[in-house]
Amino acid sequence: QVQLVESGGGLVQAGESLRLSCAASGSIFRINDMGWARQAPGQQREFVARITSGGSATYADSVKGRFTISRDNAKNTVFLQMNSLKPEDTAVYYCNGEVTATTRATFVSWGQGTQVTVSS
Repeated sequence: QVQLVESGGGLVQAGESLRLSCAASGSIFRINDMGWARQAPGQQREFVARITSGGSATYADSVKGRFTISRDNAKNTVFLQMNSLKPEDTAVYYCNGEVTATTRATFVSWGQGTQVTVSS
């Protein structure tokens, strides 16, 4: 069993910053790519950022230059530093990870989500 738990969401004003964290735990052998997605009310879940185990990152165009993804492989944790937040960044943010379990089964695991609300 593998769990991903996000933290760090909240209510901020436009222009402010938030840092999200996501810790994975359970029967983990290795985590390959980790990432963040978000879902605004009435919209589909969309890609935000992804980082490989080696530290290579990719971003959605909408957050490039404002958000930074990073990870701590030793702690199976991924972070999302969000700067210059805009009202359109308001969404539930979900972390995900491509997990290889101790059984050597590989699957994508998702967290339960954390709400980020940006007021204008």
